[in-house]
Amino acid sequence: MKRALVRFRNSAFRSFIRRHQKYAPILFFIAGFIFDSLTLGRIDRLYDLIVLCCYMTALTITLYLYNLVDDGRWKNTLLGRYEEYLPLVIQFFFGGLSSAYVIYFSRSVSLSKTLSFFIILLVLFFANELLKKRISNKYLQFSVYFFISFTFFSFIIPVFISEMNTRIFIISGLVSLCCTLVLIIFIYSLSPSTRSEISLIKLIGIILAIYTLINTFYYFKLIPPVPLAMDIGIVAHNIKMENNKYLVSYETDEWYVFWRNHRLKFIHDPKESVFVFSSIFAPTDLEKSILHRWEWYNETIKEWEIVEDIGYDITGGRDGGYRGYTFKNSVKPGLWKVQVITEEELVLGVIDFEIVINPALRPKRMVQKKI
Repeated sequence: MKRALVRFRNSAFRSFIRRHQKYAPILFFIAGFIFDSLTLGRIDRLYDLIVLCCYMTALTITLYLYNLVDDGRWKNTLLGRYEEYLPLVIQFFFGGLSSAYVIYFSRSVSLSKTLSFFIILLVLFFANELLKKRISNKYLQFSVYFFISFTFFSFIIPVFISEMNTRIFIISGLVSLCCTLVLIIFIYSLSPSTRSEISLIKLIGIILAIYTLINTFYYFKLIPPVPLAMDIGIVAHNIKMENNKYLVSYETDEWYVFWRNHRLKFIHDPKESVFVFSSIFAPTDLEKSILHRWEWYNETIKEWEIVEDIGYDITGGRDGGYRGYTFKNSVKPGLWKVQVITEEELVLGVIDFEIVINPALRPKRMVQKKI
């Protein structure tokens, strides 16, 4: 009775998938995305690490299995009964891993410096749904896999070794490149159907082009410095310590401006200082030096001028992020921004504001927040 029920359910599911074959891959992609959005939180949490490592391992195995389907390798085996589901499994893991990256990237306050990286991320993932052959296109399949693999290792390696710098990023890229090329060559050597569909030299050339592109983005500081991220960035009138918490006094904007904490127009009294507070998320045990780069916009030459770099060290592991602040006296009126950057000048976030020097004006909506 139980076996009959299982067969009926399998038959019903198979029939449903076949009826909705056109939309099934994108539904599984979205399912993986939603699942991780609801369950993942921080990259150094044991659960997150296990999930990401299992996803990456399962994706690699499933790609291997799927690319040998056309060779009849799984015919008359248990796996052969379910081989039509392999593209859906691949889509699920693509969606799951991509959602994890979006979750961790989105912890950054500002994406202005790294928006182009996210555009490439979205194009790679959703191009898979737009192309006629979808996941069966092996060039696209392995290109997306390599991009996901590169991002995976750039997250995981700094977490495991508690170190993050340019050398570690290069190592992460090389590990990903080697793993992807080994997988491609291994499948190519075992699968006659794969050899008939693709040119190995062309596919390796595409992978190397993506590798070069990602490193070019890193060189021009267009990639977020994962796994670091800025949680909070505020320009404040005063900051002081109280019971191991920072008491930050700042002016808020109108109620409908919900996407930032502070008001852009900073009413400044020359007798007081201008404070900038930031909270940085960093994985446990990862130590890093952070800089606040104060810049002023020179209206005469229409360029941003670096006024001063003020640094402080962070140590990871705190859920609320590692807190710190810098301040300046004798500031000029006009547009200012403070870039929160790493030693390698990768941007964690940008805090924008305009200084209006008028001691007669009083800030309207002052609040004090313990962070």
